Amino acid sequence: MANIIQVKDLKKYFGKLHAVDGIDFNVEKGEVFGFLGPNGAGKSTTIRCMMGFNRPTSGSIKVFGYDMSKDSDIAKQHIGYLPGNVKLYDKWTGWDHIRFFENVRGKSVNVDSLIERFDFNPNAKFRHLSSGNKQKLGLILALMNEPELLVMDEPTVGLDPLLQYEIHKVLLEMRDRGTTILISSHNLPEVERLCNRVAIIKEGKLVAVESIKELADKKMHKIEVHFNDKFKPSDFQVEGVETVEQVANGLLITAGGNLNPLLRALAKHNVVDFEITHASLEDVFMKFYERAK
Repeated sequence: MANIIQVKDLKKYFGKLHAVDGIDFNVEKGEVFGFLGPNGAGKSTTIRCMMGFNRPTSGSIKVFGYDMSKDSDIAKQHIGYLPGNVKLYDKWTGWDHIRFFENVRGKSVNVDSLIERFDFNPNAKFRHLSSGNKQKLGLILALMNEPELLVMDEPTVGLDPLLQYEIHKVLLEMRDRGTTILISSHNLPEVERLCNRVAIIKEGKLVAVESIKELADKKMHKIEVHFNDKFKPSDFQVEGVETVEQVANGLLITAGGNLNPLLRALAKHNVVDFEITHASLEDVFMKFYERAK
C-alpha cells in the first residue's frame, strides 16, 4: 500500500535541546495512525516539521511524495490541519474564517453538517469563544473540505465526552471514505478506538511502531488465585508468566500470551478462588516507556 507520509531519520534541534532525535515511520494510505506520547515528547515538533512550519535539522519528511522542506505549499492543498493550540483572527466570526478558507481551498462540502454535529455557533467572534469552541472551529476548518490527509494535534483536548464521541464518529466516517489520518495524542482510549497503528515517542526518540492489535496482544493478564492446599510460588514460574507474588493463601500472577502452561500448573492444585483481569493499553504503554529508560 502507498505511503502518504514518509519520515526518515528526522532530527530537529533547538540549541542543545534534541526535540526530535532521529525518528523513522511511514503512514499508509487510508489508515488512522496515532502518534503517542506525553507532553514534551516531540510530537508537536514532528508535526510542525511535517507541515513545513519548522525546517528539520536533518533528515526528511515527504507527504504525497513532496519534500516538506521544499514543496510544502503543494502538499498542503490536500491536507486538513488542526494545530495543538488553535489561534485565529480575534475580530473574525466563525463564518468569516469559514468563508476565507473556502476562498482559498474551494467550497466546503460539509460545513453545515459539521456546525450542527459539533453544536457550534459560527456567528460569534473568535475572541469571545471559549477554548472548547475555538477547538470546534479549528476542527471544522480542518475537516470541511474532505481532505485526502488529516493531520491533527490533540484533536479532542478540552472537549466534553459527548463531543469527543461525535468527533470520533466523524473521523471514522472519513476514514471509511478513504481519508488518511494522523492523530497526535496522549489520550490512550482515543488512540485505541481510532487508530490502526501507533508510533510511541519518548524524549524525541521512537520507542516502538506497532499495530493496535499487536499492542493488544502484549496486554498482560493479572490473576489472583487462592488455594486450600500447599503450594510453592516457584511451581508457577512457567512459560508466559512474568511475576509471581505471594498473598494470603494464594498468589498474584502477571502473565501474557498463551495462558495454557499456567492453567496446567494451577490444575495440579485445589483452587478455591480465581480472578483474572486484563491490563489496559495504558499498562502496555507504560511498559514500553519503562523499557526505554
